[in-house]
Amino acid sequence: MNNFWRTLIAGYAGWKWGGGCLGFVVVFIIVFYLLGYIHC
Repeated sequence: MNNFWRTLIAGYAGWKWGGGCLGFVVVFIIVFYLLGYIHC
């Protein structure tokens, strides 16, 4: 998966599950890292 799709998926997850500005950033970083780690 290229970085564009990883960024979109992580951004969507952060927006849905973040619950605020700081929560968005934390969820975004975690999901972005996990998507890169499992090589999706």
